[in-house]
Amino acid sequence: MSNVVSNAEPSEFPKAYEPLEVEKRWYDVWEKLGVFRASDDPADKRPVYTIPMPPPNVTGSLHMGHALQCTWQDALTRYHRMRGYNALWQPGTDHAGIATQTVVERLLAREGTTRHAIGREEFMKRIWAWKEQSGGRISVQQRVLGSTPDWSRSKFTMDADQNRAVIEAFVRLYEEGLIYRATRLINWCPECQTALSDLEVETEEGANGELFEFAYVVEGSDERLVVATTRPETMLGDTAVAVHPDDPRYKHLHGKMLVHPFVDRKVPVITDAILVDMKFGTGAVKVTPAHDFNDFATGKRNGLEEINIFNLDGTMNDNAGQFKGLERKRARTAVKKALEEKGLAVGSKPHKLNIPKCQRTGGVVEPMISTQWFCKTEGMAKAALEAVRSGETKIVPEEWEKTYEYFLGNIQDWCISRQLWWGHQIPAWFGPNGEIKVGRTKPPECGDDWTQDPDVLDTWFSSALWPFATLGWPEKTPALEKFYPASDLETGYDIIFFWVARMMMFGIHFMGKAPFKRVILSGLIVDETGDKMSKVKGNGIDPLDLIHGATFKEVVAKNMPGVPEAEALQKFKKSYPSTITMGEGFPAFGADALRMTLATFAPSVKRIALAPKRIEGYRFFANKMWNATRFSMEHTGNVDAKALAFGAAPKSNAFYNQWILSRLSRTTDIALNAIDEVRLDEAVLELYRFFWTDLCDWFLELGKIAFQTEGDWKDLGGITTKEHVDETRATLVFVLEQSFRLIHPFMPYVTEELWQRLVFPTAALGASGKTIALEKYPSPADFVRNEALEQDMDLLQKTITGIRGIRGEYDLKSEQVVVSLRTADPRNLALIESNRAAIAKLCRADLRFEKPGAERAAGTVSGVVPSDRGPIEIHIHLKGIVTKDKELDRIARETKRIEKELATIQKKLNSPGFVDRAPPEVVAESKTQELSMVDALSRLKDAAKLVDEL
Repeated sequence: MSNVVSNAEPSEFPKAYEPLEVEKRWYDVWEKLGVFRASDDPADKRPVYTIPMPPPNVTGSLHMGHALQCTWQDALTRYHRMRGYNALWQPGTDHAGIATQTVVERLLAREGTTRHAIGREEFMKRIWAWKEQSGGRISVQQRVLGSTPDWSRSKFTMDADQNRAVIEAFVRLYEEGLIYRATRLINWCPECQTALSDLEVETEEGANGELFEFAYVVEGSDERLVVATTRPETMLGDTAVAVHPDDPRYKHLHGKMLVHPFVDRKVPVITDAILVDMKFGTGAVKVTPAHDFNDFATGKRNGLEEINIFNLDGTMNDNAGQFKGLERKRARTAVKKALEEKGLAVGSKPHKLNIPKCQRTGGVVEPMISTQWFCKTEGMAKAALEAVRSGETKIVPEEWEKTYEYFLGNIQDWCISRQLWWGHQIPAWFGPNGEIKVGRTKPPECGDDWTQDPDVLDTWFSSALWPFATLGWPEKTPALEKFYPASDLETGYDIIFFWVARMMMFGIHFMGKAPFKRVILSGLIVDETGDKMSKVKGNGIDPLDLIHGATFKEVVAKNMPGVPEAEALQKFKKSYPSTITMGEGFPAFGADALRMTLATFAPSVKRIALAPKRIEGYRFFANKMWNATRFSMEHTGNVDAKALAFGAAPKSNAFYNQWILSRLSRTTDIALNAIDEVRLDEAVLELYRFFWTDLCDWFLELGKIAFQTEGDWKDLGGITTKEHVDETRATLVFVLEQSFRLIHPFMPYVTEELWQRLVFPTAALGASGKTIALEKYPSPADFVRNEALEQDMDLLQKTITGIRGIRGEYDLKSEQVVVSLRTADPRNLALIESNRAAIAKLCRADLRFEKPGAERAAGTVSGVVPSDRGPIEIHIHLKGIVTKDKELDRIARETKRIEKELATIQKKLNSPGFVDRAPPEVVAESKTQELSMVDALSRLKDAAKLVDEL
């Protein structure tokens, strides 16, 4: 789909900015011009910038977290391209073993079938079909966001070359003795029916449960030994009861046997000082080695039998006796009831539990005895730790180094096998007599009676190879030579364990150096009230709904299917209170506005509260850029914009021109340093401030006076001749063009559109053969910095702002007012006099000068502009313009309005729920509003004292 204007006529400059019209136009142009391509040619001597894309899972579509990552990574990539780097943003997608298989199994369940019913081969076909559908949608979303990775190098973790790398890594680690097969207690998800690593288990802390007590009868007596448990059903797998060796209550029972009430088994009383806390419960602990990690360790210390009582789906197996076939929860109830019937139930009391749950399904994880493949990680972890400690790899923000240290310093061997069909099948073959062979292909000595291990590898195993497998490893390719190690990795802090640490371990192990020079960890996007986005809460937002626009009904139907519309809308608006002012839905904010918003959050912000109203603000900013450019082009038609864009900066002799170029130098310096330090927030806020305030509010407004005051430019800050006016026109075009370059990495679409219209006004859009994406990013040295001149302009701005502020307070809309200025410093006086016409026009004032020290005239209000060279006093004459009745009415009206708003703000600030739950920046903004309103009320009281003078 090409949206390039094909005729030879220049495109008309529309009055209104329409983001969707602009944004659909440029992606094809960028691709055709080869913007995204990186070169692995050894002869290319440009500096290299590499950033791998965290491959999104092919389980649906991108969420707001992906939009954040796309924004940051694309901005960094575009910035480095414009700085002259050979920039590679390596794209791809992840097969996401458990997640993807779960999605497709649910689709099969809707059809009334299962993967086992259709068989492995057919199931794999279904998954590949899903991958094509889902992966295609992800690619479309990334393009809409303006992402510019080198698509020609895109990888999928199940591609043939990626599979070859996975097998090579497995075989090498096995041959080095770092991968082994063992039978031990692992985390098992009955819903996924696969093993999980420790990192795939999330603990729900403080869940409501009970501590249930029951008794074992001592063999050959009527004595009973009472134990306490949170999981009565696991007593069916008990192979001991442990007591503390020093506990006097139970010394006579050491070595005795207990009678199991339901199965034909004797349970010994053992002593174990490590497991048992004499002060907890009854001081006697049931030991189930096959279903509890602490009990497993106890069993190994004491040589206990490990009896598994669960089937893989979480139901009770043959070892459960009369309870065989029951689901876990039902078995718990049945065991308690049976114990009560036998008179062995002692009682129960409420107890807070920590429940392990599967990260993917949310189901309760079951510790199970299983034979699995494991990877030794201790040595690799030490090397990964040293890479950060030595500075080879820097983590941003630095505070995450402690988390990284803690994880790698306490790492356990990694269970890498999964009982799935979707994934990289383990390259191991089992012989008829229990033999095991590992190879890159099936070893020739393995006959037809040998079978390949049906298990697959943990998804994170293949993902850990991503930084170098995508570049051709294990072959020594030109791409691997040029682009490894990566310059940056940007990803969410929540996968520092799952992915970052494992890439560090594997990168150092296989490549001899850390895979990244810098790891940038971004925060988690939450709703406007600070709650995590989830399908359960229905508070997630599809990035495309914000870009293209959507009604709230459409959004909640997607988020909360099956929930009544009115209820869903109420919940959604509670999560996003700023949407209440938006009518019935999101307008088309556009990708640029969304990107700019997401870039304003610092890496240190752990929970990023998404406020749609904030996105609206950056939509207005894009509109501001549009209107400023359109107006400028109407008044600078004779300026050769192309020569300015590809040549030197224009000469600047006039005061305002020198000032704006000096401010441009300052802004460029701030932006460069901020981006280099990964403070994109500081960069975008400074660029926003420069364009909106310095360029539009001041330079453009001053330029209007020069352009519209034909033949008489007296008192316009040194603009005294036609040559100065022409110079101002050229300066305006130049600063606009440079501003588009500065903002381009963050708002690529609108800056490309405006740059093309400005620089190639007579060409059809997209026909110039040029793109701003490949132009040079500005440098502070490109412009002359003049701090003394900036200080003069700052004083001039404060004077104008002071006059305007007083006008605003007294609701003076269009009235011409008499303004008297007083200053004792000759330099201040000279500055004001030389800019007299500018001040008068911008303030709608009849400007006069008075000597300082005179008494304030009746009917005047005053203000003071502080200055190192002495203050400038402002006196505005209100008598004859503002009547007493009008002023009293204004004061009463404003006081009532502000007091009402202040009460609302203070009520919110006095609410513990708001202060405790709302993001810190939201609370801080509310406190700032409170102070501003208190100050406004004070000024109104002062104004009331002057009413009698009017």
